[in-house]
Amino acid sequence: MAPTATSGPQYAKDEKVLCFHHDLLYEAKVLELKLQDVNDRKGPYQYRVHYKGWKNTWDDWVPQDRLRKFFDENKELAAALKKEMDATRKATAKSSISTATKKRGLGSDLTGSSARGSEDLPSAPALRQGTKRQRDYEGIEKEEDFNRRPAIRLFIPETIKSSLVDDWEKTTKDQKLVPIPSKTPVSMFLHEFREHELAKGISNQDSDILDEVVQGVMEYFNKSLGRILLYRFERLQYHDIHDLFKPGRALEGKQIGEVYGVEHLCRLFVSMPDLIAHTNMDYQAVTRLREELSKMTQWLSRDVNFRKYLTHDYEQPTQAYIDRAKDN
Repeated sequence: MAPTATSGPQYAKDEKVLCFHHDLLYEAKVLELKLQDVNDRKGPYQYRVHYKGWKNTWDDWVPQDRLRKFFDENKELAAALKKEMDATRKATAKSSISTATKKRGLGSDLTGSSARGSEDLPSAPALRQGTKRQRDYEGIEKEEDFNRRPAIRLFIPETIKSSLVDDWEKTTKDQKLVPIPSKTPVSMFLHEFREHELAKGISNQDSDILDEVVQGVMEYFNKSLGRILLYRFERLQYHDIHDLFKPGRALEGKQIGEVYGVEHLCRLFVSMPDLIAHTNMDYQAVTRLREELSKMTQWLSRDVNFRKYLTHDYEQPTQAYIDRAKDN
């Protein structure tokens, strides 16, 4: 059950907080506060903040949803967002240099090649060249409109990146399979993450946003798994499992996310930025979604959660399955 929001401001004068400025969280101090609407005594507050180390000219009135409590978990999120921003800028700079190098006719030796081999997961941009049905599914419009969509940079902790590489090797090289149905499915992970967030005593507004994100991730997963989240070797397994969802079969009435585990959800996290780019979300909504997803990946990377959800043994399929998969 979501905690009941207390009336009055969520932050106090002189309180140390973290405040979003564009894509990053900065340490700040609340200077003063007031109701956004003086006629609505139960409405949200806005806060005038001073960013630590910034000139007073940067002091600003911000809505409550831009502030976060100065807790260790939020400080970790701020550091993670900064790290991801730095990595993105570095990659962008490297890409620019690589492009300039190619234009000068120096070849591709400096750019390197994918270390993950020839079978990478298809991404949403790849679907842009797909069938009309695929384009309708993604809601793709004119190229110039697509390029104006706000981008999302999602923080993926190093432990999850390593897990994704291991997952790829086990599936494509070792020809093993994630056990399905999973003992710790995506639905369990999302439920426990939601309970963890609610235990912080968040406001009703934040609770509503959390519920939207959790439900949205589940829906994205259910719709995306069979389309873009499977390696070729897994498709036969998916086909066999999918038959069990039919009426009268063992998995009747269940969702994909109640059967498949977090190994596949991590693949969705990687694809999520491209998928979000095909929506009609505005910059503010994308920024908030990125924050919630970053908290989700960060929570998953904690040792106790990582061991619970991402250290399962993969199964060795039968020779009959391997032969069928080759012909599929």
